[in-house]
Amino acid sequence: MDMKKRGRRTGAFEVVTVTAATVTVLFIFLAMAGIVIKGIPSLPEIRDSEEVRFAMKLSLWTSLVSTMICLLLGVPTAYAVTRPSFRLRRLYEVIVEIPLSVPNIMLGLSLMILFASAPGKFLSAHGFRVIFHVNGIVTAHLFVNLSFVIHMIKTTFMDMDPHLELVAGSLGAPPWKRFCLVTLPLARNAIIGAGILAWSRALGEFGATLMLVGATRMKTETLPTSIFLNMSTGDTGEALACAVILLAISGVSQLAAGLLTRSNAGRGTGVHI
Repeated sequence: MDMKKRGRRTGAFEVVTVTAATVTVLFIFLAMAGIVIKGIPSLPEIRDSEEVRFAMKLSLWTSLVSTMICLLLGVPTAYAVTRPSFRLRRLYEVIVEIPLSVPNIMLGLSLMILFASAPGKFLSAHGFRVIFHVNGIVTAHLFVNLSFVIHMIKTTFMDMDPHLELVAGSLGAPPWKRFCLVTLPLARNAIIGAGILAWSRALGEFGATLMLVGATRMKTETLPTSIFLNMSTGDTGEALACAVILLAISGVSQLAAGLLTRSNAGRGTGVHI
């Protein structure tokens, strides 16, 4: 009798969870399907558009550069804030995670204030312009995505068994070798996922970019900016076509991330000291 009651309770719970999942999937699918259905007929209109090609190239380039910088800074930062021996790690953690709960447009405003100050003017005077410049797009992408990358990789580092590095140290491996040959191979799936996440988010970033570099056609025009500009001028067809392109690129990147993650997981960690 008890088993029957438990089975009924389990069945009811499954119905609730599956229903919630179905509603969620339908909501996302219908929203994305609307862009695809309305945007695909407009794709031939932008086939020869120099402006769209410019926006696509700029989006791909700036998102790639910002993702590389995110990983170069994010991996060692995530490692540092998970080391018990690092006394300031709690303070660093709090500061690093502040952008996670701040609107992107506010992040762009903070960057604009920073680069309009004396240090920013110094950099501009020496050839590194940020405000209303392509460099500002990369900077905005970096500021928006860096905290996400650190948080994602940090979680993986925290879940690792600390004894693995201790064993490597007892065998004579210096800290840098333990990190490169033990920690990094174990975290590679998370690092790949973080890289894909940062690249996808950078492709669609708009708020911080708009605040820092504005929306100038054929100068600081990324794909999201092109959507904004075309909608502002009433050209919904071209805006929807750009949205389809952005959606397709994001979908392919997510598929590639899944394939790479499964491939790496299947090969094992390959840790050798």
